[in-house]
Amino acid sequence: QVQLVESGGGLVQAGGSLRLSCVVSGSIFSISTMGWYRQAPGKQRELVAAISSGGSTNYADSVKGRFTISRDNAKNTVYLQMNSLKPEDTAIYYCTAEVLDKTTAHFKDYWGQGTQVTVSS
Repeated sequence: QVQLVESGGGLVQAGGSLRLSCVVSGSIFSISTMGWYRQAPGKQRELVAAISSGGSTNYADSVKGRFTISRDNAKNTVYLQMNSLKPEDTAIYYCTAEVLDKTTAHFKDYWGQGTQVTVSS
């Protein structure tokens, strides 16, 4: 079994910063791509940023230059540094990881439970 636990969400004023963390634990042999998605009320879930095991990154156009994704492979942790936050960044943020499970020997996508980010104007 694999678990993802996010932390770091909260309420911040426009222009402020937050740092999200997501720890992956359980039956892990290795982790491939890790990423962050978000879902605002009434909208579809969208990719915010992703990072490969080698450190290659990609970002949604709406967050380029403001958000930075990084990972610590030794800690099985992915981070999302969010700067210059805007009210339109308000959403539930979910982390995801493509994990090679020790018990099944198969890659599978796992999701965290989500953390709320609210940006006030």
